[in-house]
Amino acid sequence: MNSQPELSIWHHPACLLHDPGPLHPENRHRLEAFLARLDTPAAPPHVRFEPPVAETEWLTRVHPKAYLKALWAHIPEQGHAPLDPDTVLSSHSREAILHAAGAACAAVEWSLARPQRRAFCAIRPPGHHANRSRPAGFCFVNNVAVAAYHALAQPGIERVAIVDFDVHHGDGTEAIVAGDERILFCSSFRHPFYPGTGIPPLADNCHPIPLPAGCNGHHFREAVQASDWAESLRAFAPQLLLLSAGFDAHARDPLGGLALEAEDFAWITRWALALTTDSTQGRVVSCLEGGYDPEGVADSALAHCQALLG
Repeated sequence: MNSQPELSIWHHPACLLHDPGPLHPENRHRLEAFLARLDTPAAPPHVRFEPPVAETEWLTRVHPKAYLKALWAHIPEQGHAPLDPDTVLSSHSREAILHAAGAACAAVEWSLARPQRRAFCAIRPPGHHANRSRPAGFCFVNNVAVAAYHALAQPGIERVAIVDFDVHHGDGTEAIVAGDERILFCSSFRHPFYPGTGIPPLADNCHPIPLPAGCNGHHFREAVQASDWAESLRAFAPQLLLLSAGFDAHARDPLGGLALEAEDFAWITRWALALTTDSTQGRVVSCLEGGYDPEGVADSALAHCQALLG
């Protein structure tokens, strides 16, 4: 194994053009704030890649063609097309969705090509609420699920772990992977809270950590360490670690109601890496999910990337 890990950042300008409306919390500013930090001395050493659009074959491992066809048909030539009160398409949404999923898959291929490769996908829209045939919660295509099945399609890859630490339960991801013994799904989330799922888990390969409103970093770390995550991850021995990196549990987030700080996200990143590096050979792909205070996202994502690099 290489002694020094590599960090790559995957971003496409199209991800800034998805526009669910001027007052919508899932806006371009949350991503722009992080991208600006990459041009400062605080940024860890990294390489940057502009991802391709996701190929139809990659998407249809998770989402039926009929769903994708219906989704594209709803994209307006101008203005906005709400699919529900939270989940809104605009004229550039297709490019953003395809480049976001393309980033996740291209990052998987890059990471699997050599040990100690860690990738962060600075993408939007997020994905973990998207079910196989249903958009929800700002999400249209489930980027991490698409990445997981893309990894399992690569030669020699038989086990993938997903760790989701968004403030909201990744209900779409869990519904997609529940019962698939090739995937271990570990998720922490505020409970009870939107979308009201996660307890009880859907299958034995799903391991939830419900967190009470107001939970701070100390109690978050205690909950993780008291859970069955460590035992499950060691026993599962994943060959690739995927992270659904939601930063809406940050204390400044307007939607989350938890009280984590940037260092708590660095801690969970290091904790997950320590448990899985032997089996993954240090191969990790992280995808941005939630986080709606731009500076909170920038602080947290930067700390996350520094922790990915070790």
